[in-house]
Amino acid sequence: MRRSAALLLAGAVAAGLAVAVLPQTFASAAAGCRVDYTITSQWPGGFQGDVRITNLGDPISGWSLAFDFANTGQRITQGWNATWNQSGSRVTAASQSWNGSLGTNAATGIGFTGSWSGANPVPASFTLNGTTCTGSVAPTTGTPTGNPTTSPPTSNPPTSPPPPTGTTPVAINGQLRVCGVNLCNQYNRPIQLRGMSTHGIQWFGSCYNNASLDALANDWKADLFRISMYVQEQGYETNPTAFTNQVNNLVDMATARGLYALIDFHILTPGDPHFNLDRAKTFFAAVSARHADKKNVIYEIANEPNGVSWASIKSYAEQVIPVIRANDPDGIVIVGTRAWSSLGVSEGGNETEVVNNPVNASNVMYAFHFYAASHRDNYRAAVSRAASRIPLFVTEFGTVDYTGSGPFDQASSATWLDLLDSLKISYANWTFSDHEESSAALLPGTCARGNYTGTGVLKPSGQFIRGRIMTADNFPTS
Repeated sequence: MRRSAALLLAGAVAAGLAVAVLPQTFASAAAGCRVDYTITSQWPGGFQGDVRITNLGDPISGWSLAFDFANTGQRITQGWNATWNQSGSRVTAASQSWNGSLGTNAATGIGFTGSWSGANPVPASFTLNGTTCTGSVAPTTGTPTGNPTTSPPTSNPPTSPPPPTGTTPVAINGQLRVCGVNLCNQYNRPIQLRGMSTHGIQWFGSCYNNASLDALANDWKADLFRISMYVQEQGYETNPTAFTNQVNNLVDMATARGLYALIDFHILTPGDPHFNLDRAKTFFAAVSARHADKKNVIYEIANEPNGVSWASIKSYAEQVIPVIRANDPDGIVIVGTRAWSSLGVSEGGNETEVVNNPVNASNVMYAFHFYAASHRDNYRAAVSRAASRIPLFVTEFGTVDYTGSGPFDQASSATWLDLLDSLKISYANWTFSDHEESSAALLPGTCARGNYTGTGVLKPSGQFIRGRIMTADNFPTS
């Protein structure tokens, strides 16, 4: 990290630019537009750039931003909130349907991750619809604190990890961390995890055994196993010790297969997480102590808050996270969002409540849930906007309607997964079970028969999701 920062600093000095400690913001102003460009994260060979476009002229109904990198060694590897293209050193970003209209003084945010060789990923100039946005370079100084004008808080990056010695997701990626808006591996490179969620383990515990986890790891080639432990509905509150032990055993089984294990504290009814605050503290104290030395455990502390404010959810999170951190200071924590983890959209809100008031903790991501037949363009727009400002993790989604039933909507499901892939947002599908509902991947009776491999045991939704998950992962190691 220090080596790459030094190279960037040296390159900027050579280019005659004023520089400061990251994050650096380069603000260019003109009669018709202003562009604020921020390097929010940086690692050996790569960086993340956030771009804020402000229209200072007449209202526009669509826009195209163009700029030039300092040399052709800089390449866009992933972009969001715009259609990105690059030819040589020239980069263009075109508006999407939902962010193309900008009134006078209106602004929108876009972003990207890039690779680089040489020493200076700072663009040379910007134009908006052909109008040059010029001005002096105005860097800022300071360390990210979670304020949305900079970037979410991050932990210290790992130092020169050795090459991976195995081929499982955990062997390759090791301990994960949040870097900027991304989930990053031990090499500080953004990655996406893809996997499956259990149904309630109080009902479908017989579905989760050596044979089924072997199928997930080897046949499906999954990266992630979400362990859904209901708190109410005949769950944890009825026998805390037994359910804690059941979760621990499933984490151990996932660990043995090199899968990441996502422990889901599945609150649903009542939707106020404070109702289960003491139970959450007891449960997470136990499981974080039990698995503190593992590199593959992720903690989801509130499945689907509903009927409560974001401020209340945030308060709950800031009381539970220290309990985990006391045992496991490095583990990723995922916080549910308002309105059944829809970033507030299902109750008439949007992502700004989280963007403007993030949880005061490091290595935190925010849950988003969707059901493809029910949640469409306005939900996708919220994810696209939020993904440039906060780190998201889709810890649950279905290919059907929000009840978990109804017809399999392949078209909307494919649109959703294409979006998540483009943004490197990790996901777990609901569910790896043989429930009768159409969202379940397995045909009824599969768990009793004990064969989980191949497509013959799968419903149409399961066949589709397996095909998406088993495509090759992109886990960069340098």
